[in-house]
Amino acid sequence: MNIKTIQTSREKIPLHTPFATALRRVENVEFVRVRITCKSGAVAYGEAPATKAVTGEDLESIITCIATVTKDLLGLEPFEALHVLHVSAMGSSAKAAVDIAIVSLLAQQKNQTLLHYFAAKDFSPIFTDITVSLNDADRMLLDAKKAFDDGFHILKVKLGSDINHAVAVTKMICETLADAEVLIDANQAWSLEQSLYYVDAVAGLHVSLIEQPVAADDLKSLKIITQKSTVPILADEAVFTLEDVKRVHENGCADMINIKLMKCGGVSKAQEILEYARDNSINCMLGSMLEGPVSIHAAFCLAFAYRDVVKYVDLDSPLLYKETPRVLGEFGIIRNTIQSLAGSSTYKG
Repeated sequence: MNIKTIQTSREKIPLHTPFATALRRVENVEFVRVRITCKSGAVAYGEAPATKAVTGEDLESIITCIATVTKDLLGLEPFEALHVLHVSAMGSSAKAAVDIAIVSLLAQQKNQTLLHYFAAKDFSPIFTDITVSLNDADRMLLDAKKAFDDGFHILKVKLGSDINHAVAVTKMICETLADAEVLIDANQAWSLEQSLYYVDAVAGLHVSLIEQPVAADDLKSLKIITQKSTVPILADEAVFTLEDVKRVHENGCADMINIKLMKCGGVSKAQEILEYARDNSINCMLGSMLEGPVSIHAAFCLAFAYRDVVKYVDLDSPLLYKETPRVLGEFGIIRNTIQSLAGSSTYKG
């Protein structure tokens, strides 16, 4: 199963409403799709979105990186190609797109789906959260109520730098939706002082976690917040690689970690982090950027295989699409992923 061709294309899926966080506002999911074809006829796909605010990559740089590494991968068997890929100097999202496709080829070599390749055994439903985008307080409450009424009981609420707005939104949602599970994501928007003020202000409310309140490189402040907060603190942008995860965990900088394929470089690297989390009893969120269906599917397969450490699943991108993409016939189970997500807050494999 030697690699014959590696092709890329630019893809765009409109969202039914704009997606807004403290870092960005977008109206479409834009991503690069990778198609790897082997001499045997086997075909596999990977994807990477443009998330310059997080990984520093845009669509052009992702395509350029993949083109640069292509010459080194042609003719190789998938296992060898995976090694060459991960010693190459390139952006984490570009690497993730190729990694997802290569790991899919490794599964095909064993006549397995990704679910079985990752040794998933429990296929009972997994619940994903649903994102409540940053907006004025009244609109965010309406969006949260609609999501809850539609069957999404885990709400990931995006907050910004206005700490009074953040406190007000949190109180409104928690008091109105007493049965919802509320996850707060500040996307690095707060200072240490704002973070501690927020922690005190929402004490007693049913907030399950606070994600990345301060800048990614401010581990000192993150540790102080973790020590003082009664709400678990989740590190996101502070942890890209396994080495980052070890640093944050060993220094007590956060209670939980958010693993994203686009940060760590793909499913093979995410699996290494998940194994470390399992060995060290670290609860994880398996998250995503705004992504296409192929990368979301790969992340879901990991969620099933590591459900003992994956406490939260943040893979709701397909639920934000304006309509289900019509080009998914090539991807088989990928289409089923979208259809399963479109009607409920669970994914059934």
